Amino acid sequence: MTTDDSRLRAPARRVVAARVTSDPVDVDALARAVGDAAAGAVVTFAGVVRDHDHGRGVTGLEYVAHPDAGDVVARVVADVVARSPVDAVACVHRVGALAVGECALGVAVSAAHRQEAFAAAALLVDEIKAHLPVWKRQDLAAGGHEWVGSA
Repeated sequence: MTTDDSRLRAPARRVVAARVTSDPVDVDALARAVGDAAAGAVVTFAGVVRDHDHGRGVTGLEYVAHPDAGDVVARVVADVVARSPVDAVACVHRVGALAVGECALGVAVSAAHRQEAFAAAALLVDEIKAHLPVWKRQDLAAGGHEWVGSA
């Protein structure tokens, strides 16, 4: 049996999506978008709105983004792609009012191996949280709200 080495290639390192949107985030669609015949792994992350924060009930929240937020997402994603042996990456952060259970941050990464896909996805989530100029207003179950410095 012979192997056709012409099909073997280096990671594509494609950015499939890097944006901020007010539309719902569909993580399954992001996973399909990063799919690649060379990828042995597709890792996804869905950052969802939870019903509590620091021991207090949360009924929903609103994300507000700086006008440059889309550019920041694009830079962060491009940096992670350049530093990681991945085939493709998609990252979408939602803004606006979100209910408990809705997805605020969707990430999908494809790579030849699971270790690379998991590592790149974790790095991307950490970098987005560290650099994205997004603030959230949490609506508290006890009444009132609070602003949190960065998402």
